[in-house]
Amino acid sequence: MEFKNGLGDTAIQNVIANYPEIGDILNRYEIGCVTCKVGICLLKDVVSIHGLTPEQEAAVEKEINEYLATKDVDLKVA
Repeated sequence: MEFKNGLGDTAIQNVIANYPEIGDILNRYEIGCVTCKVGICLLKDVVSIHGLTPEQEAAVEKEINEYLATKDVDLKVA
């Protein structure tokens, strides 16, 4: 999975803190990262480990990248 500006290599808790709408996208695919108390998984890993079909994974990736294209994502969130 490739996300805009390397965001896929960022811990999901930081991604959601900075881009809460990504949590909404994940929730639509029954990926419950918003309620996870650990939050150290990388964005690219949370999508791949939830047993989605390749088509669903591609859809999640596309939705997130389309959302990020509307935002000013110049720095990778650490």
